[in-house]
Parts: sequence; C-alpha cells; structure tokens
Amino acid sequence: MGQVGPASTAVTRPAAVAGVSFIEWGAVLAGAALAAAITFVLLTFGAAIGLSATSPWPNSGVSAKVIASLAVFWAMAAQIGAFMVGGYVAGRMRSRWHETGHEAEFRDGLHGGLVWAVGVVIGAALFLSAAGAAAKTGAELAGRTAASTIASTNDPMDAVLDTMLRPMVAQAGAPTSPAAAASPATTSPRSRAAGGDENRAEMSRVLAGSVVKGSLSPADRAYLAQLVSQRAGISQQEAERRLDEAFNAARQAADKARRAAILTGFVTAASLVLSLGAAWWAAMRGGHHRDNSVPARFEFGDHRRRSTPAT
Repeated sequence: MGQVGPASTAVTRPAAVAGVSFIEWGAVLAGAALAAAITFVLLTFGAAIGLSATSPWPNSGVSAKVIASLAVFWAMAAQIGAFMVGGYVAGRMRSRWHETGHEAEFRDGLHGGLVWAVGVVIGAALFLSAAGAAAKTGAELAGRTAASTIASTNDPMDAVLDTMLRPMVAQAGAPTSPAAAASPATTSPRSRAAGGDENRAEMSRVLAGSVVKGSLSPADRAYLAQLVSQRAGISQQEAERRLDEAFNAARQAADKARRAAILTGFVTAASLVLSLGAAWWAAMRGGHHRDNSVPARFEFGDHRRRSTPAT
C-alpha cells in the first residue's frame, strides 16, 4: 500500500544503546589529577607564607591563633578552589550527548561529583601511605635510638611528669642538712635516671588511667605522692600538692586534645561537603559552556574596536 501525503521530515535521534555507559572516566581522571596538583601547589604556597609570617622573637610575627585560623581558612579555600577547577574541566571535556535540559546538567554535575570522589580517594590513599611510611621509619629509629626517643618525646604527659618530679633547688648560701644531702634531689642525675625510668613510666600509666576514669583513687594518690616525695626530695604534703596540680594539668591536656580532634573533624567534613558542591556546580557550568561554545580564554582589558570620528 502506498503512502499518501508528504514524507515524514521528523529528525530521528539515535536511541540509547544498551550497555553503553554515560560516564567518561577520562574526563573524570583528568579533572581529579588537575585538582590534586592545584591543591598541592596551593598548600605548599600557603605553608611558605605561614612560615614567613611566624618568628621566634618576642613581639614579632603573627600569633599562633591567627596562624592557625589562617591555615584552616587557606586549606578549605585551596581544596574548594581546586575541586572547582577539576569539576569544570570534567564537565567541559565530557562528550556532548543528545540529552538536553536537566538531564544534561545532572550528568555534567555527576562528572564533577566523580572528580571529587576520585580526588578524595587519592588524597586518603596518599595520606595513609605517608602515615604508614612515617610509622615504619619511626619504629626503625626508635629501635636504634630508644634512649634519645624517650628523652625527646612530645607526649603532653611527659611535660606533666617533668613539672611534678622537678627537684627543689637550694638557694645560694642556705645551709644543707644531712637529710637533704642524702635525699634523691642531691644525688647525681645519672643515678636518679637509672632507677627512675620504670617509676616514671608507671606514674604516667597511673595518671593516664585516672584521667580516663575521671578521678584519682586514694590508693593511687598516696602511692604517687610517695614516689614524688622520694624522687623530688620534698615533703609528703608538697608531693600531694604537686600531684593534684599534675592531675588537673593532665585532664586539661586530654580535654584540649579532644576539642582539637572534634574541631578538626568538623572542619574536614565541612570542607569536603563544600568541595563536593563546588565541583558539582563547576561541572554544570563547564557543560553549559561546552554546549553553548563559550570560548575558554581570559581577556584582559577592552579589546572592542572603537570607531573614531572622521575628521
């Protein structure tokens, strides 16, 4: 049977092929690699600026609180900006399919989200590998130089113990009693350190356990006060006073570390969420510029030709 009327002029669009993925990993990996490189450059630049702003001399340089605040702001800004660039590149480099409107925006934004996901995975892998290498190197160095490692540790509990076990220094011209001459405070530091390292470790464990429990038991308090009195060469009452101050200082240090960990977690989570939104939005803008053939260039100044009046 013949067809009556004009032939159909409808434009046929190619149907979606089953099994074909709309995700282009080449564009995603390119955006993630660019974002990682930009993040590294910006963090290195920020670290250099931060070190140049600090100074060990009094009344010079920026305070530690200001440096910490600027470091947090710079880390967040660098991460967000880097993922914006990576997302824009992924959205712009994605092939133009036949979808339009919200579907195209969603697929472009999804590529930006994948750039963020790949970048986070790469960053976490690098962090874990660096941490593992540092832990392995630290274990080897600790096995070779155990004594120097113990002496130069940065554990806050060691500072508490140093203050608590500090011996009394006799004033110049003060008479020295026979009991004070025989006390551990007047013996050589080497003899005190030879038999005091195990007591110091035990005191650290007892204080740490008491901080976790929230209180210092009377038995532990009496035992620690006796050790402090023997090691520092002070009276029992003075040793108990030092012990109470050390316990409060240990609790303050633990609370400070807890608050720092909470703040770090919240800042990291907020930075990651904002980076995801920035990458998604930038990828949609990149796709919009791709579909509308917006030139990717920077123009400085006014390049428009101005007509000059005829003379």
